Amino acid sequence: MRALMMWPLLALLAAPAFADARMTVLVDVLRLSEAAQILRDEGLTQADELDAEMLDGRGGAGWHIQVSAIYGAERLVEAVRGALEVELQGPELEDELEATIQFYASDLGTKIVSLENSARAAIVDPDVEEAARARYSALDGTQDARLATIKQLVESGDMINRNVTSAMNSNYQFLRGLADGDAIKMTDDEILQDVAGDIDEITDDTVSWLYGYMLLAYHPLNDDELQSYLTFAQTPAGQALNRALFDGFGTAYEDISYALGRAVALNMTAEEL
Repeated sequence: MRALMMWPLLALLAAPAFADARMTVLVDVLRLSEAAQILRDEGLTQADELDAEMLDGRGGAGWHIQVSAIYGAERLVEAVRGALEVELQGPELEDELEATIQFYASDLGTKIVSLENSARAAIVDPDVEEAARARYSALDGTQDARLATIKQLVESGDMINRNVTSAMNSNYQFLRGLADGDAIKMTDDEILQDVAGDIDEITDDTVSWLYGYMLLAYHPLNDDELQSYLTFAQTPAGQALNRALFDGFGTAYEDISYALGRAVALNMTAEEL
């Protein structure tokens, strides 16, 4: 009789472990570690530009040590995993979690992740980025069927607004880091006003970059494959995944941006001393 009474407790103890295991499977099929490494490499390149523009190239080894720690790939993965757990973990969300795993474990899902990661790594090259933006510019305003499907994909995930919001939040945090580190003299209201003044420029840049990137990434997909991706993206599972990815990466980039601002300020004030 005691053994039977213990079963519900054992089941409750096993449930979180199973849920964690399925979340680990999702993280694996999304290849988040690979994506995080690509974004880390991208961030380190941008950090070199910050060194040149704001530190006159005098950041040196100390700067590289700082930014290497700031752009930790593990931090990015954990931030996104945390958001995935909010959006896709729980008894009432099992169907969405399993549907997401099933899609990204399929041949098409695997292909899409590979294409997205490859395109993100490639578009860091200024020549590739310029070509991608030019391709979108040439197609914009036409009746191109591929672009029309991609626009549906973008709209289904509210990707323009989400990307613009993420960019503005990151800019705000970077300036706040500079101000907290005494590198600039700006109040919080002044920082907000400064960031808000860039919204049109950020929006235009986001539209051009995002569509250029997606045209590049999905070019190898045939029409049926791209339509299948759109169909998944419009499901509750696809919508939850989209929210999680934006929330997770958005939060991580806000933290990174603030840390970069503080690091720049530290190096600027150290030079003055």
